[in-house]
Amino acid sequence: MLNALLRTSDFDYELPSELIAQTPREPRDHSRLMVLHRRDGAIEHRRFFEIVSLLNPGDVLVLNDSRVLPARLYGRRVDTNGAVELLLLRRLDAGIWESLARPARRARPGAKIALLTPDESSSSDGSTVAEVVETGMGGVRIVRLADEALERLGKVPLPPYIHAPLERPERYQTVYARANGSVAAPTAGLHFTPELLETVRSKGVNLAFITLHVGLDSFRPVREDDPTHHPMHKEYFELDAAAAEQINQARKEEQRIICVGTTAVRAIEAAALKHNGDGVVSPCSGWTDLLILPGHRFRAVDALITNFHLPRSTLLMLVSAFTGKELIDRAYQEAIRLRYRFYSFGDCMIIL
Repeated sequence: MLNALLRTSDFDYELPSELIAQTPREPRDHSRLMVLHRRDGAIEHRRFFEIVSLLNPGDVLVLNDSRVLPARLYGRRVDTNGAVELLLLRRLDAGIWESLARPARRARPGAKIALLTPDESSSSDGSTVAEVVETGMGGVRIVRLADEALERLGKVPLPPYIHAPLERPERYQTVYARANGSVAAPTAGLHFTPELLETVRSKGVNLAFITLHVGLDSFRPVREDDPTHHPMHKEYFELDAAAAEQINQARKEEQRIICVGTTAVRAIEAAALKHNGDGVVSPCSGWTDLLILPGHRFRAVDALITNFHLPRSTLLMLVSAFTGKELIDRAYQEAIRLRYRFYSFGDCMIIL
């Protein structure tokens, strides 16, 4: 049962700005790894490539193979020449997208925006135009534009707290990213290299790939005082027959299901809830707005690999639900004291 006394302010903390990672660590698997043991509250400090020693033959590692779209577009209003930036959130239909616009006042219904080249210059031949169709909830805009415009004119969006330019856009993709659809990376997976995944496989750990396209709530803070009133943005997910079989077999054999990232948790838990909540999952796809708060009974997840999350975010609430808020609070203060790097390009933890 959810805790009715929860407040969003319970998930706030002070983070020195210099601990917000601006660039990825190289190589990927040399980030720091905090190990949290839920059973006794113990905390260890390692490097990510040492995670192999924490995995057992027969474990199932669940990875989200969603790929980040080049979803940031720059343009100018056709009538006023005023600059407009669009961040596409999800495709509703052919040529119809849910998006955020900045500044919003320049993106009212009927506005036409000539899209620019990816270098944010003022060059445009006027042939590619986005039209604002309507206004949605929470400042969202519904826009019409040719789907091919993304690959030609779009840029991979970085979170607003990252100010340093990214030399290689692929560095904001996991090495196993396959299915286009996210507006932010499932960042816990950024620490894996192909070589590390092969070492994991060779130990007898099974890799199960699911898809959940990361949406607005990965970077939108909770503004309601009562987090149960937070309107979760729906995200599309797919769990195929092969992954479902791997997860169910592990559950039958009492092996661990280890999710790489909060997005994998949401997909697996959403699938488990569709199956009477008994921990069994069936192949499925669709939209989920599952909000996981302390008090949630986890049905299909035994361990979690995750980065350090923003204050007042649904992601911090999810890891608090899985770990126990007292231990997460202590772990975050320890991470700050030891100068861990936070957020998308930051360090990582595994919660056992």
